[in-house]
Amino acid sequence: MKISSYNIALEKVVKEIKEKNYKKILLQMPEGLKVYALDFLSFLEQETDAQFIVYSDPCFGACDIICSDVKEMDVDFIVQIGHLPMPSLGGSSPPTMFINAFVDFDVEKLVKRVIPKLELKKIGLLSTAQHVHLLDEVKEVLSEQDFEVFISEGDRRIDSKGQVLGCNFSAANNLKDKVDMFLFIGSGNFHAMGLILSTKKPVVAVDPYTLEVKKEEIDDLKDMTLKQRYGAIASCRDAKTFGIIVGLKKGQERNNLAYDLKTLIESKGKKAVVFAMNHFSPQFLEGFRGINCFVSTSCPRIAIDDYIQYKIPIITPVELKIILGIKKWEDFKFDEILNP
Repeated sequence: MKISSYNIALEKVVKEIKEKNYKKILLQMPEGLKVYALDFLSFLEQETDAQFIVYSDPCFGACDIICSDVKEMDVDFIVQIGHLPMPSLGGSSPPTMFINAFVDFDVEKLVKRVIPKLELKKIGLLSTAQHVHLLDEVKEVLSEQDFEVFISEGDRRIDSKGQVLGCNFSAANNLKDKVDMFLFIGSGNFHAMGLILSTKKPVVAVDPYTLEVKKEEIDDLKDMTLKQRYGAIASCRDAKTFGIIVGLKKGQERNNLAYDLKTLIESKGKKAVVFAMNHFSPQFLEGFRGINCFVSTSCPRIAIDDYIQYKIPIITPVELKIILGIKKWEDFKFDEILNP
């Protein structure tokens, strides 16, 4: 199905529904695709005899798999539109099918625009789920311009070669000793900034929609983020009681890490309380009197993207270890959820 700039293979969903004789299906999608929800629904209802429910809560990625929330609704199949699966998560109940929303771009035009910013010759090539299908073509065009281009598999959390997530840059770190710099193809700034913090390598980012090329802007964002994180660490240095947050979304759970951090905090003579959350919101945490600092073991973006919204400071596990004197500021690195 072609809708706007997206290629979404809903035909695969129709085939699966008919083959497995599914009767009640839940549709889940991220905020950016909700405007097309009725179009998806219309197509699927025309092609099948199944009943459909549209899940209205936010969907933050393939890590955000619905299971327990729908048990009482007697749903026998879930379709998540807009993401690639996370292989390490295995199966789910009810079964979940991931249908990506691929977006094409003019490879020749993009490469022509970005070449002046590629000052080094050994390039690691990366993108998000929407554009990974074109990375081999980008590699071919860059290679014709005498660049040595590398694309790597990630860990078991990563579905496609060259794919990065906001919580996982393993496809980049597998290459960092082979390349001089990275070229990231995707919109927004977070992934490109995370690449720098994770790999310590230069990054050039190009937006495939606008063809805007960024390097200095990403460097500035990295510096600003580091200053913010230093401030977060400083504000928690005198904390006596820490709240350790466990995310309940299947792909964000790091329960063992949470309890390890609790033990670590208590070994330093401080108090730690473990909290569980599904949908993160600063307002849900403000009522817990006596907590001086929260540590998020869930999605690494929460502490960085939403830091200003939290009246009680929120930090990452890496930053906690800096506060406790186990690591130094020079050891700072981007928090990632990895599945080797």
